[in-house]
Amino acid sequence: MPVTKVQPFVHADSELVKGWKNRIILHRFQLLIASSLILMIFLVLGIGLGVGLSCVGKVRCGSSSQCVSAMAQCDGTMDCENHEDELGCVRLSGRSSVLQVQKRGEWRTVCSEEWSNQLGISACKQLGYSRYVESSFISLTSIEQDLQTNLISINYSQAEVIKLQSAATFSKNHCNSGMVTTLRCIECGSRPQYKSRIVGGNISKPGQFPWQVSLHFQREHICGGSIVTSSWILTAAHCVFGFDNASLWTVHAGLTEQLINGARSLAVERIVRHAQYRQKELDYDVALMRLQEPLVFDGFVEPICLPNYGEEFTEGRMCWISGWGTTKENGESSVVLRSATIPLISTKTCNQADVYKGLISPWMICAGYLEGGIDACQGDSGGPLACEDSSVWKLVGVTSWGTGCAEVNKPGVYARVTKALSWIRLQIEREEV
Repeated sequence: MPVTKVQPFVHADSELVKGWKNRIILHRFQLLIASSLILMIFLVLGIGLGVGLSCVGKVRCGSSSQCVSAMAQCDGTMDCENHEDELGCVRLSGRSSVLQVQKRGEWRTVCSEEWSNQLGISACKQLGYSRYVESSFISLTSIEQDLQTNLISINYSQAEVIKLQSAATFSKNHCNSGMVTTLRCIECGSRPQYKSRIVGGNISKPGQFPWQVSLHFQREHICGGSIVTSSWILTAAHCVFGFDNASLWTVHAGLTEQLINGARSLAVERIVRHAQYRQKELDYDVALMRLQEPLVFDGFVEPICLPNYGEEFTEGRMCWISGWGTTKENGESSVVLRSATIPLISTKTCNQADVYKGLISPWMICAGYLEGGIDACQGDSGGPLACEDSSVWKLVGVTSWGTGCAEVNKPGVYARVTKALSWIRLQIEREEV
């Protein structure tokens, strides 16, 4: 049966689980009809009142009714009441972490000329990081083709940290230097304390997955999570849905066995769940936890790298899952951190009639074996689907749901992090900048 991979004692509505597929299809059909009716009402009202539809051709300010021109987005002037139009204006793209700045609603690749470490610090702040590691430059022709056009250079000589879209920029058809800027804001995706490999088993060793955390609700392990910065944990929205009182949660880092002394237990300051997540649906299954005190990275506790915008992780690529979940459906949680390698599965394959029958959305990515046998299970929810890329580990998915555990033609389904990337960056930027 379709289940989210959360602890068994957090009871789901059995009738909901039983009729899940039909309800999803029915809900979407009803939603389509309702949306059409609402749209018609708005059109009639808009024509009648002479105001048209709200925000058509414009950008909405957060969840408010305020709208601004698309040209006002990332133009250096705060037009929205809560400044949402000046958030999310910086991103890292492609495999090389090429820096792009959004200027008046259009993304542009940053040339190397005029670049400075001060601008690098500013860019990292806008990405939600309190630290800056380094900037470097690579050939324009060596990056993905879609990043080679719409170029700018940035000129800013003053000392204070600024927003990049507020600086003087110069549009270019080519970079004078032939080089573009890449950025590194955090040391992530490494395993400095892991020296050995597992032979003949799937019990994880200290430092093997230093980004893995155990999320405890009222002192009991409920879900997993991944360290993405010293203050932020990424997990699944269904883990915290209805349990969003931050004071009842603790995050345990550096842990390989439950209830072992020495692991760090940290209080949670606040929980941010994706606003579009709904309990009866499985899209947008991501949430963030902000810690009251930042983690200290020491090799046994380390962040995993987020992927960059536009990165693709193709079918057949071998990745790792890990967690303290049950070793069989509705079984007992594992005391030790277990892990396994599984291949990524394309959405086309996963949506086949004998697999998930079209239920896999762009916000989801499948991984596992169609023949069954290896899978995440209950209690693994929120944990990482991690893939190694040139010795750097990246968070590709968040453990979300599946039909049973390790069943034939029912691989695990994970929230696709590249789809959630803008949301993650925006939530962190709101509080870190």
